[in-house]
Amino acid sequence: MARIAVIGAGMGAMAAAARLAVAGHRVVVYERTETYGGAVRRFSRDGFSFDTGPGLLPLPAVYRDLFVKTGREPLESCVELVQVDPSARHLFADGTEAALPNASRAGAVAALDAALGGGAGERWGDFLVRAREAWDRTRRPLLEEPLWPNWEVLAEREPYPSVPHRRLLRTRRAVTLAEIGAFELRDARLAALLESHALAYGLDPRTAPASAAVLPYLEHAFGTWYVRGGMRELARALHERCLTRKVEFVFGAEVTGIVEKDGRAAGVELAGGAGQGTVAEADQVVAGVAPAVLDRLMPGTASAREPGGVAAPQGLPARLTVLLALRGGRPEGCAHRTVVHPADRDAELDRLFGPDTGLPATPTVTVLRPDDPALVPDPAHEAVTLSVTVPAGLELSAAEVDRVVEAAERAIPGLRERVLWREVRTPGHIAEETGAPGGAVPAPALAAGGGRLLHPSNTTALPGLLTAGGWSHPGGGLPHAGMSGALVSGLIVEGPGFRGSQ
Repeated sequence: MARIAVIGAGMGAMAAAARLAVAGHRVVVYERTETYGGAVRRFSRDGFSFDTGPGLLPLPAVYRDLFVKTGREPLESCVELVQVDPSARHLFADGTEAALPNASRAGAVAALDAALGGGAGERWGDFLVRAREAWDRTRRPLLEEPLWPNWEVLAEREPYPSVPHRRLLRTRRAVTLAEIGAFELRDARLAALLESHALAYGLDPRTAPASAAVLPYLEHAFGTWYVRGGMRELARALHERCLTRKVEFVFGAEVTGIVEKDGRAAGVELAGGAGQGTVAEADQVVAGVAPAVLDRLMPGTASAREPGGVAAPQGLPARLTVLLALRGGRPEGCAHRTVVHPADRDAELDRLFGPDTGLPATPTVTVLRPDDPALVPDPAHEAVTLSVTVPAGLELSAAEVDRVVEAAERAIPGLRERVLWREVRTPGHIAEETGAPGGAVPAPALAAGGGRLLHPSNTTALPGLLTAGGWSHPGGGLPHAGMSGALVSGLIVEGPGFRGSQ
């Protein structure tokens, strides 16, 4: 039985802790804040409750597998999963709208044909077929296996089978997500639908590789799910599973360094609530923190990154979340999620990813309206969450937040008159809760694009130190965090020869 020290109580770190405890190891989790979950938090006031991190769960099979492998109680015995239908309602700049059914290609084709006409549904359906090919080619190396030592193969190979396009007397193929929209979808509204999936993860569709087509495919193929009571319930259930498996949690414990002995990680140094300069010895250390944080913890001037390995993605945006307590109940039959698209997407992207960053004049706003009595004081009120991708570190004025609420009024007419109060969660809040500089939010790992969206390996340059969570392979997002926990557990239990689940 090995002693495992885990830094941070985020979802990936807890997923690793639960699996390692089941394998017979003694696991202690040291968390700087006073609670678990990382970015999966909850804000409550006056009988209202809101998720302040992810609001929906794609690919629930990851957590189903985790709960099956760590105990007799399946996931559905610990939380109530609800499939969201429609998956999303899209409001386009020209006034048209489309509601896409959950996990139905035929339904999506019919809905888009009816809403947009002109064969739009058929083009979207054909795109999903090609996106499935990209998913089939990348699912295992990017999600189920440790990062390949020859990761350059993944960086150079574009798995999306783009269609040849005749343009200006030349035949071209889409190499970015935006080019898929322009060359293959050939409709500004379909392009907006496609690009919104990348933007939700903080990716610029103009530079994101075509392999980002797997992001909309993920929702299409596996559905979009909500956890009754809010996504925080998933974090609670995982924390309780860890406790059941005898994982020990020490909250208010800031790790100030990783102890090295005989050329390998041998424990962690603690400060604050755990005692100044205290050393907790361990045989293996699992770090669930952002790369910049991990580098500060490394002994001397060492880097956690594997020699010759991929660097952490740089320049990723953050997220602004506006929590709205509304008078008046939720209308029956309204969509759980509505995406409000701006009139000028290029201007939005320039503002988000250009040299002069800031909040776009008209941003893409995602509006979440859960049908969940647990989130409101009574049926005469509604809890609504607005989320917008913003540059990391951005501080917003009240007037800028007003612009976000005004944009959301396209989805909820009369919204501003219904607001009892609002709570604004900025990138600064994310930075405080997760330690990520500027509150940046990691994107999932993607193939091609020169490796810009690959993440550092779960193993590091220091033997005995491994990494889990959104900042390491296979990247950000709730499913990917759970996958990272499985990879770290496999590497510790089975050793460096571990090649992923079969």
